[in-house]
Amino acid sequence: MSDKIKHITSSAELAALFSSTTYVAVDFYADWCPPCKAIAPIYEKLAAQHTVDGILAFAKVNVDHVQDAARTHGVTAMPTFMFFKEGRQVAVNGRKMIQGADPQSLGAAALKLGGLAQKKVEAASA
Repeated sequence: MSDKIKHITSSAELAALFSSTTYVAVDFYADWCPPCKAIAPIYEKLAAQHTVDGILAFAKVNVDHVQDAARTHGVTAMPTFMFFKEGRQVAVNGRKMIQGADPQSLGAAALKLGGLAQKKVEAASA
């Protein structure tokens, strides 16, 4: 697995990530879910390509182990990908979430977030 992905084990850990990172993409998944397993390598590749420490993080939340986080965010299907800016859920490319293994939509969302993260890096170094 990619060491760029943050494996969240509690709601407090997810909240800490939100408070320390501007943009966060979260994969709510289950071990028993075949579509979750199918898209996992794609998510890992996107995390490796687009992660920017402190600005853009990719996280995975196992809905069976961190049930309160799944409930808090209204996760009803796996996988569900959600996007956050400064701890608030936001729409990326017009979608607040992606449900199901949709590599095209997920790739487009990661590309958009990666672009926003790079702009933030460039602005900070200007």
